Amino acid sequence: MPDFKEMGDYRSRITQETFGFLKPLTWDEMHDMVAYIIDQGWVPGIEHEHPAEAGGHYWTLWKLPMFGVNDTASVLEELEACHRAYPEDHVRLVGFDDYTQSLGTAFVVYQGRG
Repeated sequence: MPDFKEMGDYRSRITQETFGFLKPLTWDEMHDMVAYIIDQGWVPGIEHEHPAEAGGHYWTLWKLPMFGVNDTASVLEELEACHRAYPEDHVRLVGFDDYTQSLGTAFVVYQGRG
């Protein structure tokens, strides 16, 4: 059974995207999520935004979406690079589904401190 004291008051806590109520993903879980995005044929993309500006509009892309990338390590390295460049920002991983022209998934990898 989960320890609800660790989770805090979910009703008043601001969360972002899928997995927002969960503990941060471990490195292995993050690797698995990137592998899932690639296995689905989705295009990985990385976005970032300052926490004060994270709601109500599109986030800023970190470089172009990673078209044709089939290597999870490359995606993970870019996530780290974005986080190093913008340590105060939320950093989000998205999977663009080019067939449906929509997002297959989107979730915050790093919570900003701003």
